[in-house]
Amino acid sequence: MFFDTHAHYDDKQFNDDREELLGSMNGAGVDLILNAASNLRSSKFCLKLADKYSFIYAAIGVHPHDSKTMNDATVSELEKLLSQPKAVAVGEIGLDYHYDFSPRDIQRKRFREQLELARLAAKPVIIHEREALADTIDIIRDYRDLIGVFHCFSGSWETASTILDMGWYLSFTGVITFRNARRALEVIEKMPADRIMLETDCPYLAPEPMRGMRNSSLYLRYTAEKVAQIRGIPIEEVAALTMENGLRFFGISKYEEKRE
Repeated sequence: MFFDTHAHYDDKQFNDDREELLGSMNGAGVDLILNAASNLRSSKFCLKLADKYSFIYAAIGVHPHDSKTMNDATVSELEKLLSQPKAVAVGEIGLDYHYDFSPRDIQRKRFREQLELARLAAKPVIIHEREALADTIDIIRDYRDLIGVFHCFSGSWETASTILDMGWYLSFTGVITFRNARRALEVIEKMPADRIMLETDCPYLAPEPMRGMRNSSLYLRYTAEKVAQIRGIPIEEVAALTMENGLRFFGISKYEEKRE
């Protein structure tokens, strides 16, 4: 039923019950999960999960927080990992000027390098952007042949329109269930149905009424219910359209493999 298009099951918060939790997903209506990497080690772990579970796919990349750890060898290794069948995207990559855990010039350099990898591999990209919108937009405009998604989107309709006009997608987390999520709700109401995706970003950003707890794909339903409420459609329609959008975005043409 649901496609969680951005999760982090490589996170240490899942170390005690990862297998049990993932084993419960299909029975709870979670049909597909995209596990997004944050660094090279994470990328390798994501692929191991994807190899073990038929319903999990992987995104390969280095988060802006970890940009300072990258070198030319890292880029070469990422390129090799992207050749594996279940590596369906480059991500999460981008810019983060809120924490500045990596110098901004290094962030921009490594962001561009990974966009080049996506171009070479013909893969979509998953963008992390925080307080760096102008630079992020300027950079991705140099890669108009790529398709991407701004994950955990919470920006204005003006920003959303800029991204959507490029043919890109927007993905929403449990944050849209929070009381102060007014801007994102306007975007969800106005945006085209064929460009919206759902995610948990678990173990972070659990939706109401689970806010403050460890998040998981089991809670994606709450986000879907909010989208259904905003757009005035049944939750089943939200599940179907976001599933279709996710499959198209990530180029997953053999959804049947999980059903065999």
